[in-house]
Amino acid sequence: MRRPPGGRDARIMLLALLLDRAGTGVWSAVSVLYFTFVVGLDATHIGLLLGVAGAAGIAGSPIGGRLAGRHRLRTLLIGSHLLRMVAVGLLLVCDSFATLLPVVAVLCIADRAAKTWEMLFATRAAGERRATYRALSRVTMNLGYGIGAGIAALGVAIGTHGAYSALVVGNAVSFLLAALLVGRTREVRGGPAEAARPGLAKAGRESGPTPWRDRGYLRFVLLDTPLNLDDTILNVGLPLWLVNHTTAPHAVVPAFLIINTVLVVVFQMPVSSRIDSPRRAAWAVAVYGPTTLACCVLIALSPAGGPVTSSILLLGAAVLVTGAELMRSVSSWELAVCLAPATAQPAYLGVAGMSTSVARSAGPVLLTDAVMVAGPLGWLGLGVALTALSAVQRRSSLGRLDAMAAPAEPVASPSPELTRGRPSA
Repeated sequence: MRRPPGGRDARIMLLALLLDRAGTGVWSAVSVLYFTFVVGLDATHIGLLLGVAGAAGIAGSPIGGRLAGRHRLRTLLIGSHLLRMVAVGLLLVCDSFATLLPVVAVLCIADRAAKTWEMLFATRAAGERRATYRALSRVTMNLGYGIGAGIAALGVAIGTHGAYSALVVGNAVSFLLAALLVGRTREVRGGPAEAARPGLAKAGRESGPTPWRDRGYLRFVLLDTPLNLDDTILNVGLPLWLVNHTTAPHAVVPAFLIINTVLVVVFQMPVSSRIDSPRRAAWAVAVYGPTTLACCVLIALSPAGGPVTSSILLLGAAVLVTGAELMRSVSSWELAVCLAPATAQPAYLGVAGMSTSVARSAGPVLLTDAVMVAGPLGWLGLGVALTALSAVQRRSSLGRLDAMAAPAEPVASPSPELTRGRPSA
């Protein structure tokens, strides 16, 4: 943290990330309780609210990528923090599903756009050391989430309307402080894309190629979407499976998040130091699949044992899915950057960011309505499918990397025989 890749600006941005994620951690921990006890929504409306808002958030990444190709990154990040601050503040005056839906949807869209701009900042500021910066940012974000969850626990323990409102205000303040910190950074230039941007922006066109017509890159994003399911497995799959299909005590559920947080903080940097090139990132993708399969095998076996055995198996699954997350979080990001043309990285990374949004939106439905309904065989099927997809992703990524590294074939000049007798211009 004293000398991160990107220097002073990167250090300020990491501190802004810490404040941002601390506030987000507060809201994530109390949002369902706030909607239930303060607003008075039932479970059906809460699920619909979060589902629709999450689906709207999918648009945030491509919107963010498009805006990054036309406007200064520093300005966009400040604007996203301020927009989320206003949206969170509006939650205090919204008292129905109809008024909450557009506010929460805007919050999700701004959140996904901000993550795209954070990725672009890291790509520009850290350069070739972006994997190291990515690891530092993940450690910072997990610390922020942990701090936020701890603050939320105090408010929940009090349990009054005033306490919940104070937590919401705290989240809004975190965005304001993050915006002030980002304002102290300098605009980070973006190489070819940045140089080409001003003239093209005046013409109303994006610079460079478009990702929507790049089949190879769209294939990468499509395959990357199911490879983001580790987060849903940890936060949705494991708790629901424990409660509904095993005899493990419910007190084990908080341990899943504790294990995940501790392992990410301790091991993200060592893992990232090994994934320091696009080809190593492709190797990590191949390891992701078998690691997730091993996790799914433990989950599938957990109902057969008693409380102790089930608890041990599920805790082991939490360790394995965290290991998969450690590799995927760096490899997915490294490949998203390296497989994109340098002249159009904002637009490409905006499309790449959709994989996380889609996985978080569709993942809970997939697990609850398909995997868990099929029982242990559902988990085994999911693990086998992710292993196969990770192998396809590795092969596809290596093929694109080889094609990008191959020198362009020179255009042969006409032979003298063909040009002889040609009239001069």
